[in-house]
Amino acid sequence: MLVSIKEASGAHEPAADRRRGGDAEGREGDAEGRDWDTIRAAVLRFVRGRGARPDVAEDIAQETVTRLIDILQAEQVGSIFALAFRIADNLLVDVYRRDSRLSEEVDDDWQSEEPSLERVLDSRRAIEVFHRCLRRMPALRREVLVRRRVNQESCRAIGDDLSMSAKAVEKHITRGMVDLRKALEKAGIDLGGEA
Repeated sequence: MLVSIKEASGAHEPAADRRRGGDAEGREGDAEGRDWDTIRAAVLRFVRGRGARPDVAEDIAQETVTRLIDILQAEQVGSIFALAFRIADNLLVDVYRRDSRLSEEVDDDWQSEEPSLERVLDSRRAIEVFHRCLRRMPALRREVLVRRRVNQESCRAIGDDLSMSAKAVEKHITRGMVDLRKALEKAGIDLGGEA
């Protein structure tokens, strides 16, 4: 729950005091004349400058002001901004420690060498698309592509067996790969250059 800074500091001025221009007007935030919005903004800039996410910076700024109010009610402080920055720095360190401890626990418990379920399903869909595309290809192109890409035969060996030049074999491979890529794109599968 977000609480306004004036509510947190206990500075509730009656409407009559505001209209009269009494000493409530000179207070600017609380009984000691501190401007909590200015302090909060400075702490927010400090924490953001240290690389904190916006939501974390907001939380730290609010917690810093709350702690400052508590401390100032109990004791005298020489520099409120120095204390505010020290509190904010300590809170930021606490956040980083908590986040790193949580991320280490998750990594240790859930890390696996197995591919993700999403990756497995995408691979299965890609194989189905490959099979459909290969069945639709002309027989010669399919044979050349399978022998080169699957069986790792050289273009020269394929050309000698099929009475073709090496350039003709390369053309069949290129056209076959274009057909496979188009089929993958049409199916909405992106293998990130692994095709």
